[in-house]
Amino acid sequence: MKLCFHIAEAMHHPIRTALFLLALFISTAHPEPGTDAAQGMVSLFNGKDLTGWTTKQPGNHDWNVVDGVIDCNPQGEAKGDRELWTTKEYADFELWVDWRIKESPFVNKKARIILPDGSYQKDDSGNVMTVAAPNTDSGVFLRGQHKSQVNIWCWPVGSGEVWGYRTDPAFDAKVHAGVTPKVKADKPIGEWNTFHIIMKGDRLTVTLNDKLIIKDAQLPGVPRQGPLALQLHPERKDGEWGASLVQFRNIRIKQLTGG
Repeated sequence: MKLCFHIAEAMHHPIRTALFLLALFISTAHPEPGTDAAQGMVSLFNGKDLTGWTTKQPGNHDWNVVDGVIDCNPQGEAKGDRELWTTKEYADFELWVDWRIKESPFVNKKARIILPDGSYQKDDSGNVMTVAAPNTDSGVFLRGQHKSQVNIWCWPVGSGEVWGYRTDPAFDAKVHAGVTPKVKADKPIGEWNTFHIIMKGDRLTVTLNDKLIIKDAQLPGVPRQGPLALQLHPERKDGEWGASLVQFRNIRIKQLTGG
């Protein structure tokens, strides 16, 4: 009742109306402290430093915190694992990750068109068709392995596909189709996106920007638990893969029963 009274009163005064709406926006954009904890969610990034995260290469300078977000800026062409890993392992969970592609100065002239069944579109002669597309590539590794990566990139199919399972000939057509996005839900380069990832048993569901893109897809043989990782892709000379010029923020996890 009090809120309704204040709204009605404010609407009679333009300045008060503007101030009221601003205050309301701020209060809804920044929930009260403890809300996440009450819902069983834990923040994996404190907005200040990389506490709770680690890399497998000493002296790694690819990952830093810039203006309150995790910033990936690949330094050179060093080989090996350059991902940013959580120090803890997780089994069944719900994960929320905000991410954005900062820029995409590279162009991939061989990006393929992925069909709903996970295969590549071909021309009348049976050759895989390619298109030019912005070329930045990253992703989120689940349960400690590259194979179960929820992808971030600029290909026509959109982000969220699981390359390691979609392209593995050891799995059947149902698996390939299951890990292929149902819709492209990416926002334009430079804007923030939000993944909501649910991993339970060997089943994966992914929502991107409130649109369901992967539903109950099976990941055969996925480990029972493992750390999470943010992927770094160094630039490749052939231009097929672009460097991971990406940022992450608001990373939260809720462990599910048995997690």
